[in-house]
Amino acid sequence: MGDDILVATTDTVPGYRVVKVLGVVSGSSVRARHLGRDIVATVRTILGGEVKEYTELLAHAREEALSRMKEKARKMGANAVIGFRFATSMIGGRTSEILAYGTAVVLEEASER
Repeated sequence: MGDDILVATTDTVPGYRVVKVLGVVSGSSVRARHLGRDIVATVRTILGGEVKEYTELLAHAREEALSRMKEKARKMGANAVIGFRFATSMIGGRTSEILAYGTAVVLEEASER
């Protein structure tokens, strides 16, 4: 593994063993819809097809939440996050939160016996 935090949806990583569990780590991004995007999105929902404006908005929110979670894990001394998940929730009618969470751990290469 390099300098970046490894993120895995699994509880184990092949070839590595967990040597220390540091605890739950999370990062979030709260985004509000934009009036201009809403107008275009409304037209797209009438005509059908992908609502690209919201797809892009949520993609940026996921990346930001993931980045914030990794930074918190790094500050805790972790080199990996296992059991990673995304969650989302609505806050009011026009705002949503994307939450990235998992368990911050220290991984070590498993030695062959």
